[in-house]
Amino acid sequence: MKNLNRFLESTVLRPTMTDKDVDQLIADAIEEQFVGVCVPPFWVKKTKRDLMDQDIQVVTVIGFPFGFEDTATKVAETKEAIKQGADELDLVWSQTAFHSGMNWPKIEIAQIAKICHEEERILKVIIETAYLTSEQIREACLICQDAGADYVKTSTGYASSGAKVEDIELMRKTLPSAIGIKASGGIKTLDFAVDLIKAGADRIGTSSAKAIMNAWRATQS
Repeated sequence: MKNLNRFLESTVLRPTMTDKDVDQLIADAIEEQFVGVCVPPFWVKKTKRDLMDQDIQVVTVIGFPFGFEDTATKVAETKEAIKQGADELDLVWSQTAFHSGMNWPKIEIAQIAKICHEEERILKVIIETAYLTSEQIREACLICQDAGADYVKTSTGYASSGAKVEDIELMRKTLPSAIGIKASGGIKTLDFAVDLIKAGADRIGTSSAKAIMNAWRATQS
């Protein structure tokens, strides 16, 4: 697969991460020319500064990892992340509102999409597929589409399971081609990453991006 690196978002979102972890993430991203690096909001400013003029997107998370925050808090997080230099925002939608049968997730996503798009930023919405039936995955995708999301993302990595090929296939069948799909959660091998891309994923969020590229190079020799 050509340009595998441009599908990969190298990610570090563990609680014990340090500045050395961020430095390594940035160094790997520059070496491999990954499409993006995903860091907690605390590290956005440093990441943006250290990447300088590289063609690598600075990605961060909003309402992570459970989406429990109210909309005003998520709006404030979004504005601050953009101010600090984030190019793309991965929003954990209000799972508790969705499972309560409320319309609030759509309203919340629309508000944050408006902020992102006014600043020419990309919004991805994490629907946490591990907690959804197939029908709920379809419903969630349509909510994200109607609310103006640019991507729908499978997982935070904090649920009982992460990305699945069958979920990506379902999401791709549900969403128009103009809306991207980001697979994340538990993606540690080259074969799995390639299977997800073949199923319809446009982005792969993984903490194993460097290892995946090393494995890919080994197949080229």
